[in-house]
Amino acid sequence: MGLHFNDEGVRLREVKKSDLPIFFEQQLDPAANYMAAFTSKDTSDMAAFLTHWKNILSNRDIQKMTIIHNGCVAGSILKFEQFSNPEVSYWIGKQYWGKGIATDALLHFLPKLKVRPVYARAAKDNLGSLRVLEKCGFERFDEDKGYSYARGKEVEEFILKLES
Repeated sequence: MGLHFNDEGVRLREVKKSDLPIFFEQQLDPAANYMAAFTSKDTSDMAAFLTHWKNILSNRDIQKMTIIHNGCVAGSILKFEQFSNPEVSYWIGKQYWGKGIATDALLHFLPKLKVRPVYARAAKDNLGSLRVLEKCGFERFDEDKGYSYARGKEVEEFILKLES
């Protein structure tokens, strides 16, 4: 496949409470929200954001890691259950887009998951995320749509699946 890890620049570690303000700032970016599409109703509500992350951090069934790039918090990556399926999701701060960080992070994360198949979702027009997922071996499996608060309308998405 020719894929490699950017071991010098990207690593994963446990999420620390001190990461949360950085995650919050990253998810405030309007362009990032538009691309992610399926975000919280009010991304500026820090109390709701912290409650959401408190639930994530306390849930042992959710695998969660902070993505570090060259010593800085670049984003987060998760594995959780959605619609009775294991699913991965990640958020990369906009300033880190287009550098292979999401791909490297996902390639580091996937071997930690003990379950297959694993699923992911991306808005159909989120070409960057679709490229990341497909580089990591995910294949388009199905389609869905749902209301996007970030876009104020219904958005179509691809469901992708990784078998092995």
